[in-house]
Amino acid sequence: MILKDKKILLGITGSIAAYKSMLLLRLLVKAGADVKVIMTPAAKEFVAALPLSVLSKNKVLIDWHEQYEWNNHVELGRWADVFLIAPLSCNTLSKMATGACDNLLLAVYLSATCPVAVAPAMDEDMWHHAAVKKNIAEIKDQHVTVIEVQKGELASGLFGDGRMAEPEDIFNFLVETYFRKDILKGQKVLVSAGPTYEAIDPVRFIGNRSSGKMGFAIAKAFYLQGAAVVLVTGPTHEKPIYQGITKIQTETAEDMFQACAIHADADIVVMSAAVADYTPVSVADQKIKKSKDVFSIELTKTKDILKYIGTQKRQGQYVAGFALETENEMENAAKKLVEKNADCIILNSLNDAGAGFEKDSNKVTVISRKGNTNFELTSKTELAENLVNYILADR
Repeated sequence: MILKDKKILLGITGSIAAYKSMLLLRLLVKAGADVKVIMTPAAKEFVAALPLSVLSKNKVLIDWHEQYEWNNHVELGRWADVFLIAPLSCNTLSKMATGACDNLLLAVYLSATCPVAVAPAMDEDMWHHAAVKKNIAEIKDQHVTVIEVQKGELASGLFGDGRMAEPEDIFNFLVETYFRKDILKGQKVLVSAGPTYEAIDPVRFIGNRSSGKMGFAIAKAFYLQGAAVVLVTGPTHEKPIYQGITKIQTETAEDMFQACAIHADADIVVMSAAVADYTPVSVADQKIKKSKDVFSIELTKTKDILKYIGTQKRQGQYVAGFALETENEMENAAKKLVEKNADCIILNSLNDAGAGFEKDSNKVTVISRKGNTNFELTSKTELAENLVNYILADR
């Protein structure tokens, strides 16, 4: 679990967006975090303490004292790895900016020694008001990290800026900003993902069914280990969930070759893209009409990206490639290991149920000169983490 043993203090203020805090809390707990919740008295009008207590498995704190029990604001501010206030109302924002201290949440804020992040939520006109802008600038000067508001439907019925970031976006922000590891800090990783589209005419292309899910998961897993990740992707609906991942969009095999060649100096290279082996010799200027009973397209080989990088591999650089096979799988993958001068080949098989293109799960065999390692069917996210750990151990 990505947040196992991490301690997060979640502050909730009086805003209609407070219902999202329950969804955020569930994500944090599911990821392994220990979460304690503090509410302002006004927040009780928007969300109940009981479900928050059940979800967090901790007592929800609202008042300075409850039933003669003192809530130590200094201890809370020192306990957490990060203090997140989501939603942050206009009223609490003003009090934070001026140093007011009339409730437990504000007392914890003023005494917190951990990083503080806030996710504002308010109507568009309030968000753009000069006083709010001044207060946002003031808390930034107090080293508070502000998660940008989103544009969308607001409680007033208007559509505009001021909507609190979605729980998934806040969760990913926390992970990226505060909980990345530093195992690969200062190192560059190049990952390729997805298919390539080789044009036949302005309408049609030669392609394959690769979704890019495996490559995107690998890029994410390396990024969470602290690496500077460059993700070169073909056409896909997938998007990096972390802003720090550098995404380079390509379409053809040649496009992908040029982009990968520029970043071939990476410390670790994982070529997981399903690159077309052949591309049309010529592309028609206009849509080809269906007229002949038999129609032929002359194809020529594309550049072999993995082989290009493998032949230029420097001392200490690690190069991994993917192989999707339908027959003589182990033999063909072992052959690629030598021909591409790779450190390992990750073998996919279309013969394995639940694995391969367009699936959310995968099953692979890693072939290297040190022997073979099997990874049984699991989610592509978990498999990516396992493959990254394998590469880190095999380097």
